[in-house]
Amino acid sequence: MSKNIAKIRRHFSTALTYAVLITLGIAWVLPICYLVYTAFRITPSTGIINTLFPDNLQLGIGNFIRLFQDTMFLTWLGNTMFVAICSCALTTTFILMVSYALSRLRFRLRKPIMNVLLVLGMFPGFMSMIAVYFILKAMGLTNSLLALILVYSGSAALSYYICKGFFDTVPRAMEEAAILDGASQPVVFWKIILPMAKPIIVYTVLTSFISPWCDFIFVNTIISDRELYTVALGLYKMINAEKNSFNDNFTVFCAGAFVVGGIIVTLFMSMQRYYVEGVTSGAVKG
Repeated sequence: MSKNIAKIRRHFSTALTYAVLITLGIAWVLPICYLVYTAFRITPSTGIINTLFPDNLQLGIGNFIRLFQDTMFLTWLGNTMFVAICSCALTTTFILMVSYALSRLRFRLRKPIMNVLLVLGMFPGFMSMIAVYFILKAMGLTNSLLALILVYSGSAALSYYICKGFFDTVPRAMEEAAILDGASQPVVFWKIILPMAKPIIVYTVLTSFISPWCDFIFVNTIISDRELYTVALGLYKMINAEKNSFNDNFTVFCAGAFVVGGIIVTLFMSMQRYYVEGVTSGAVKG
């Protein structure tokens, strides 16, 4: 009797777990389906879908045609790509060098520096938004893509801990053998360590790319020229330009979001294996 009760409880617990997971999965997927559904929707009247299956529903690429012909989406996309690639290159370089130095070098202020960087990394970046804006304004760098690149890559060292965990797993014997053969520390880093660090490099590249690609707060603060908008700011301004522009341009907005999201999904799917390896290989205590 007790075994049957335990079996029933186990089945009930499993069923409840699956029910909760399915509910959460539907809640997560439904907005994405709604976005894709709206991006391809063409009806006599544009705007937000008020019913799940509207009358006279037609699907097509008309919203994408409007997106590329009636807006500056390609310019915004180019600006976003330029800022994201430049920031990603600088951020990845900074993170790898700082992580390797904190992992391998031993100096008096090493642990205090690590603790300070870790604490500063816990604060949201937008808390420094006003101070950053006035600093850039004093330097004459506001309303420029260079300012965005400096903002996104300036705090790169705060994300050192995952890469440092990976470098801690690399045997020191390899470096010592190279140094005995006459290699300097920079040569060891560039010629020996980095070729073995492909997973963590891919992980750093992806995380460094996604932040400027999706950012809105700093762009909205720094950029005012329409030709310098990124995708996030451009699409936001497009649906808030006039009183009725939200309903008129909502389907076009969803088409733009579909393009932007598709690029990120493609990037992550193509590098998923290295991304997972980078996360797991760096998740050690060092």
